[in-house]
Amino acid sequence: MKQTTPETRKALGSRTRLVHAGRDPEDQHGFVNAPAWRGSTVLFPTYQSLKTRGQRYTYGTKGTPSSDALESAWTEISGAAQTCLAPTGLAAIALALLTAAKAGDHILVTDSAYLPTRQFCDTILKRMGVETQYYDPQIGAGVEELMRPNTSLVLVEAPGSQSFEMQDVPAIADVAHARGACVIMDNTWATPLFFPPHARGVDLAIEAGTKYLSGHSDLMIGLVSANKAWRQRLRQTYDCFAMCAGPEDIFLALRGLRTMELRLREAERQALDLAHWFLARPEVKQVLHPALPSHPGHAIWKRDFTGSSGLFSIILHPVSEAAVAAMLDGLELFGMGYSWGGFESLVIPFDCSNYRTATKWNPGGPALRFQVGLEDMADLKADLERGFERLRAIG
Repeated sequence: MKQTTPETRKALGSRTRLVHAGRDPEDQHGFVNAPAWRGSTVLFPTYQSLKTRGQRYTYGTKGTPSSDALESAWTEISGAAQTCLAPTGLAAIALALLTAAKAGDHILVTDSAYLPTRQFCDTILKRMGVETQYYDPQIGAGVEELMRPNTSLVLVEAPGSQSFEMQDVPAIADVAHARGACVIMDNTWATPLFFPPHARGVDLAIEAGTKYLSGHSDLMIGLVSANKAWRQRLRQTYDCFAMCAGPEDIFLALRGLRTMELRLREAERQALDLAHWFLARPEVKQVLHPALPSHPGHAIWKRDFTGSSGLFSIILHPVSEAAVAAMLDGLELFGMGYSWGGFESLVIPFDCSNYRTATKWNPGGPALRFQVGLEDMADLKADLERGFERLRAIG
């Protein structure tokens, strides 16, 4: 079998590229999958090579064949110039922010961002002398009014964490770039398969590979991809921190990469089926899914995205907390736990009102976020039907 080249793969479909990117069976003695390379010390053959570090691998934190395989594959899939791996999604967020921000900077972060992102900004970056200002995620090009001479970056997340507001990323990117600011995006929900970040103006794209790259809820890994303008600074920041992903997690991520689009498409199908079912439920006030025409950000999703994933939220009509607890505690197929993107269905209650600062969160009823897994849809609906019966019994 002849090895495909990056140039050849550009003309291929995304599923084909996922199968072949980052693989070189000839270099792996014919084995299909890249092995997990473990190690810290790397030997140099001569004094001169040690002095000049004149070889590709010099120490475990500087890369291995395993990390190279995943980084090169993700770079290709993302349309990026460089990818660096991190041990978790949050570590990837920290890496991206520390790449673009410095003491004395002002940064803009969407009010709908992942809560640990806010906590990192409000603690670590604040101690470093970086001022964070949160903005309305639906402001679009209006973000220009918030820009200052020292604004170094704008962080977007589309859709927003838990509350699912859509952002006009290209419009925000145009404004930020005109003012010399970096655009950072948390693209975990869509992945590069459903939203090509760098083609939409994003400089640094964050992915929690713990979710759909894994697909099995059994690894922790994060990725940051950069365009040409930011590739060198990203790599320099990464090398200084040496926040490496583990070899086993890299191996599992590479394995998950091959089937990621198939799983994403099935997650999309399952989630849309359940979202439409919720629309007809009398207990449900609103369904927060960007691919539904009823969603306020649907036009942006339809313009910029090629798909949706298995995560969305609903707002219930007003009921007591005891009723919500009765509904959730009795569910047999929906586990209660954080993270998502695995084969199993999950649900969590959430409330953004205690940390939003630029917008008000007042949905008019309890909010639930659903991760839809690969179970039979009839079984999931029956489990929820019984849950709604318990909810109505208490009210």
